[in-house]
Amino acid sequence: PPFGHSGEKAISTFFSEGAGAEIRNELTEAQWADLINFEGNANSFRLLTHQFKGRRKGGFAMTYSMLASVVKYPYESRLAGGKSKFGFFSTEIDTFKRIAEELGLEMRNDAGCGAVSYARHPLVYIVEAADDICYQVMDIEDAHKLRVVGTDEVIRLFLGFFDEEKRRHMVDVMDKVEDPNEKIGYLRSCVIGTLVKQCARTFVDNEPAILAGEFEGSLLDNIALHEREGYRRCSALAWDKIYRASDVVDVELAGNRIITFLMEKLIHAVRYPELNYSALLLSKVPEQYDIEAPTLFGKIQAVLDHISGMTDVYALDLYRKLYGMSLPAV
Repeated sequence: PPFGHSGEKAISTFFSEGAGAEIRNELTEAQWADLINFEGNANSFRLLTHQFKGRRKGGFAMTYSMLASVVKYPYESRLAGGKSKFGFFSTEIDTFKRIAEELGLEMRNDAGCGAVSYARHPLVYIVEAADDICYQVMDIEDAHKLRVVGTDEVIRLFLGFFDEEKRRHMVDVMDKVEDPNEKIGYLRSCVIGTLVKQCARTFVDNEPAILAGEFEGSLLDNIALHEREGYRRCSALAWDKIYRASDVVDVELAGNRIITFLMEKLIHAVRYPELNYSALLLSKVPEQYDIEAPTLFGKIQAVLDHISGMTDVYALDLYRKLYGMSLPAV
């Protein structure tokens, strides 16, 4: 959704802490769990498989292996736990069960409460590693370009992945380049390369356990100690100096306010469509979203589909218009 992980949190806390709490008794346990644990991974699976109004059956019509590979947490929201991670909404349970049964994924019997849970598809480990490596390493490179983190600090951090001989060679290469961004770009490519090789080796070494659904943790959790420590240091720096940076927090605060406001207005509109303001607002919602769904949960999902499909800029623009701070040129 807009504003990334902070946008996810804004949606979930709208229901658990905000105005959305008033509809708790109108929904089932599974539906409520979907909302208070709103998760981008589950939302991705819905967007890829759901038949929106006027669209073809089967969503993007991807292969079962492709769809299974993006479900990092192959269980429903009632098993989300403290981290609010899960793989599919209650409306997509049957879809994922069909995929899991076709691909032979092991069903977990220790889920409890009758909730649906499966072992991961083997390709999830590769997709997860690619995601984690790119975000962690490239976020640091981007922070360097924005001068949030200094050149010397990033050089020390990235060189820490390698032994002394390799470091000497890399320093010799950097000495031939004057642009600091080019130096960091070179180091970034080296770090990504070594992490990819480590993850590939870990996958091959643990293939029997991965195929049996018995592998614990992620590939990055199980790479060689030296590279794992280098990745841990990257994570610590990113959290301390990037994700908690003042400008980043300012964007999160603004994003939370924007999404909360849009949720309030749109959910009120689908609940009371006969009101004049509701009719005006709902006329702006794209036709593919079923705002006239027969159930309250269906209407709310239509709102979430719409909001989660917005870009940051679109959400901000709509917020300004609804607040009367922005008008089209006459």
